[in-house]
Formats: sequence, C-alpha cells, structure tokens
Amino acid sequence: MELTRNNLGSETSPYLLQHRDNPVHWQPWSAEVLAAAKAANKPILLSIGYAACHWCHVMAHESFEDDDMAALMNDLFINIKLDREERPDLDAIYQNALALLGQQGGWPLTMFLTPDGEPFWGGTYFPKEARYGRPGFDDVLKTVSKIYTNKPDDVRHNVTQISNALIKMNSGATGSVPGLEMIDRCGRGCLQIMDGENGGTGGAPKFPQPSLLSLIWRTGVRTGDADLERIVKHSLDRMCQGGIYDHLGGGFARYAVDDQWLVPHFEKMLYDNAQLIDLLCDVWRVDGNPLYARRIEETITWILREMRIPGGAFTASLDADSEGVEGKFYVWSEAEIDDLLGDDAALFKKFYDVSARGNWEHHNILNRTKSGLSLADDATEAKLAQLREKLLAARAYRVRPGWDDKALTDWNAMTIAALAEAAMTFHRADWLDYAKLAFNFVTNSLMKDGRFLHSYREGRAQHAGMLEDYAHMIRAALRLFECFGEDAYLRDAIAWSETVETLFADAKGGYFQSASDASDLVVRQKPFMDNAVPSGNAIMAQNLAKLYALTGDTKYRDRAEITLSAFGGRIAEQFPNMPGLLLAAEMLQNPVQIVLIAKERSQTYLDMRRAIFGQYLPNRAITILGEGDPLPAGHPAEGKTAIGGKETAYVCQGPVCSEPVTNAEDLAKLLAGLPANPA
Repeated sequence: MELTRNNLGSETSPYLLQHRDNPVHWQPWSAEVLAAAKAANKPILLSIGYAACHWCHVMAHESFEDDDMAALMNDLFINIKLDREERPDLDAIYQNALALLGQQGGWPLTMFLTPDGEPFWGGTYFPKEARYGRPGFDDVLKTVSKIYTNKPDDVRHNVTQISNALIKMNSGATGSVPGLEMIDRCGRGCLQIMDGENGGTGGAPKFPQPSLLSLIWRTGVRTGDADLERIVKHSLDRMCQGGIYDHLGGGFARYAVDDQWLVPHFEKMLYDNAQLIDLLCDVWRVDGNPLYARRIEETITWILREMRIPGGAFTASLDADSEGVEGKFYVWSEAEIDDLLGDDAALFKKFYDVSARGNWEHHNILNRTKSGLSLADDATEAKLAQLREKLLAARAYRVRPGWDDKALTDWNAMTIAALAEAAMTFHRADWLDYAKLAFNFVTNSLMKDGRFLHSYREGRAQHAGMLEDYAHMIRAALRLFECFGEDAYLRDAIAWSETVETLFADAKGGYFQSASDASDLVVRQKPFMDNAVPSGNAIMAQNLAKLYALTGDTKYRDRAEITLSAFGGRIAEQFPNMPGLLLAAEMLQNPVQIVLIAKERSQTYLDMRRAIFGQYLPNRAITILGEGDPLPAGHPAEGKTAIGGKETAYVCQGPVCSEPVTNAEDLAKLLAGLPANPA
C-alpha cells in the first residue's frame, strides 16, 4: 500500500469516506499499514470517530482539511482513520488507554501509538489553534513527535505502564453470583445518582441509559417500591416530551447536552432507539401510559421509514449536522411555524414551546415539557398530529443530515429484538415481519464460514464479528423463538453460544470482546461495564440464563454463574455501571418458564400467546410446542401434555409448575398473580 497518499477511497464506511479527499495521507487500519509503520519506524496518529459525530466534523474542517496541518501530519506520522462503529474493540482499547492517562474519553479520539500499535499519549478534540484551555493541534503534533524521537525511554515507560494496566483491567475481581437481596440493594442504591426533578441521572449531559433504568424498574416492580417506579416513569416522561425526542419524525437523539432534556446532541443512533423501545414496552405493560405507546409507534415508524436498506437491514445513524450546522434540520423559527400553520399556529406553539425569542440559540427546539408530561385529550392530540404532519412534510425539503447507511450486526440484532417485543405487545404482525426480514438479512449477508461479520455496506460485509454481535444475535434468536416457537431459532441460539465458547471464552471466566484469532490488537479486553449499550458479557450472561430456563441444560447455568462470578467482586462498588450483569443474575435465579402446547395456530392459541406477552414478565422463558412435541429433559414441565386436545399452558417458577390452563382469560389471571419472589 502506498502510504504517501490518502487511501480511504476504497473503504465502505461513510465516516472514512468523509475523509477521502483530505490532504492528510489517511490509511485504513490494517495489518499491512501497521507493518509499513513498523518498517518506517514512524509513530502512528490514530484518529477514531464516527459519521454522526459533530466534533469529529469540527476537527476535520479545522485541521484535516488544512494543507499546512496535513503536511505536518504527513511528515511526522503514519496517519490512520478508524470508524469506531466498525471496530468497537479497537476503540475500547484506546479509550481505556486514554482514561489510564487521566483524560476524559470521547470522540474524536486522537491517540499516538508506537509502530506496533501501542498507545503512549492521546486526547480527544484538539483545536487548530490553542483555545478552550486546549493546546493547538500543530503544537501537539510537534511536541509528541519530539518526545517520540528524543525521549524513547519516556515513551517506553508510558507504553509499559498503559499495557500493564490494560491487561490488569481483564483480571476483574471475582466474587459470588449476586442474589436477589443484593440485586434489590443495588437497584435501590441507584436512586442516589438519579435526578428527582428532571429524571435521568443527575447533572448534564443526560444520556437515556436504558439498561440502568431497566434495573431500577425491575427492582421497583418486583419489590413494590413506588419510589423506584416513579423515577423511571418520570425519566421516560421527560425524555418522551423533551427536546431529545424528535416530535415530528420520531426517534430519540443520543443525549441531551443540558439537564432538562431540552437540547439534544442531534444525532440519532439506532442502538438508543432499540433499547428505548424495549424499555417503554416493559413500563407500558405495567403503567399503560398511552404516551409510551405513542412514542413506541412513532419511533418504529421512523426506523422503518428512514433507517432501512434494501433487503431489510437497519442502518446505523443520522448525523447531527446539516449544511455544516448542528441541529439545523430540526429547529424552527416562530415565523416558519406561523407561515406553515396559519390560524392553527397558536395551538401548536402553545404545546410545543415555540416563541419569537426561541428556546435555544434564537431557534425553537420542539418539546412538550412545559405544556405537560402527559398527552392531551383525544381531539387535541388528533389536531396536533395533523399539524405535525404539515411540518414534517415541510421539513422534508430541507437539506437532510448525513446518513450512515452501514448495517451493524449487533445494532441490527438489538432492533430485531425490540421490534419483536413491540409487535407482540401491541399486536402488530407487520413489525414482526420486519424483524424476521432483518434477522434473515444478517444471517444471510453478515455470515461467512459459520462466523458473523460485523459491518455491511453496499454489498460488502467485513470485519470479524465480536462478542456483542454473537450475544445480541443469540438474544434476537431467542426472542423470535419465544414469538413463534420455531425450533430453528433455538438451534441458531445454541449453535452461536457454542461458537462464543470456542472463540471468546476466557478460562478465568467471562468473555473477551474479540475472538481468539484476532491478530491486530495490543490486548484482548473483557467488557463488563455498560455504557451506551450493555456490555457483551452482560448480554451473554442473560442469554445463558435464558438458555438454561428453556433447555434445562445445566452447562448454561454453569457458564452464566462463571461469568457472573468473574466480575462479582466489583458489583458492590460499581453497580450503577453494571446493571446488565445484575439483570442476568436475576434471570438466572428467578425465571418464569411458560409452556404453551397447541396442535395448530388457532384463535385460542393466538389469544393465549397474547395473554403471555401482555404481562410484564422480564424473566420469562416461553416454549411453544406442537401437540406431542417433547420438552427437553431438565425442564420443570417435562412430561406434561395438552389436556383433552385443547391448547394448554403450564407456568413454572422454580421446580413447581401450575395446573394446566386452557384459555387466555385464566392464563392472564395466573400470570398476573405470580409471586415476585417465589420461595
């Protein structure tokens, strides 16, 4: 590969392609480029970002498009561009390295590496010239180059310290599997970091954090703690009515920059919306708030309208910027509203906080926080829906934000699971069809030789699948198995779980993010703390707990316990960052195993299936059987049969199963009356 020119033009990542015309001699991350850096004995400047990243765009415009700055970069470094969404394993390593240097992580991530890829210094955004208390980028480049050349011992010291610390992060802190009492203490303990007035965690910025809210919600419902339930509902109310939600097009932005949920960082990510759909379904089942049902439907409508590619896969994100301005696509002036809505403008402005002065930088971010956190009467809501449609149609003529149209295996799997859950909750067969279509796309287009690939765009699937890809696809397969009872989904989940054991398992417990044959990493990491998405270990532990409940095979229980124990010593102090593992521990100890036997897909069968999905059962494990089909050995309902040829259900908690139930009404009553903590 010729390193004296920009080589991003043949890449598929929209983020990398944004930089193909830079005068910087950017290279994609590859073994060939690393070997060339080693041969030249030149340090590496690694720049990591993603297509929807606002500050990535700012640094690109200021520095990477500047000829003089590019010449300096080209002279001093081998320059590598990396899409963090294509290689989250590499991003995690270098984000952790930056944290070990005592700096706040984020994007763009700017790391300086030895020719072997070892990090020795870094930062995030650097302005072209010194400001914001940050040094100018040209000074950073010259200083780092001088240190690398003149102080090799200092560089080697940093490399050794960082490398040892990265390895130590994998050692974890072993402990016992958290019991229900411990889980409850952790769930209640999360209240201390919550914002009782505005919802979410305290301060700004505010991220949705669905995994944390799920832990609080489950604990609140299971223990009858109204304070826990209240903070989750208040957080969702503020998000659903705040500016973080796109009230015209649907969907939630990645986070709010303020503490009121008013001002979003306008990018919209697939993974946030998938998780929020799941959480809203859970809370709606208990609370029945029509606001949540509305936001679920609108968000799914947005995903299906704007985030799909031919074949049915879902795409990664929408940018924050359009025409180089953050949020320009989404904000309004009062004059625009008046002109488009005429006599109806006053009503709309009252409900959506629109004024001549604006609520953000002289513009209006549509939100309903001030007009109330619940929906208005039906007639008013119908009128507001008509007005929103007019504005949405007008907005369509604006220059759209950039669309990152690559499909990622793990994010697609999260969306598949969310669509399936919402479909069963709200009786939307069409949503279930979209989920199946996307599942088939991933298994057909993002697999090679029995292994997942991570990223797909324009006919090219690439980058080895990581733990999160397998874990989320197992989760999606298990959810579809619960919806349809088709053995193929369970077989897929079982096969992929065995692949995880072969490629990712650590003999000391837990799972590495990258496969055992990954050759371009300075260290393989074991993620256990949840960030914007749950950790791969958390999702894998949840899967193992469900597989144990479905199959009765004790190897899944053992694997789940080993995984939970590998990180158990950290939970007491770090539980707000580990909700996914706590949810796995709850599933392992408190499953609700439901068996539905039906010789045909009759109306009674459909009604009974609806009764199951209509209940809030976060630890459910549903098996749908044809009449005469056996349950696996070890399942508590093994040997039980249909009664008198009727559709029949059994509900088991622990080793005890209910009497047979043969109609939907009785099944709903049985499920509603289950004890939260069976003896």
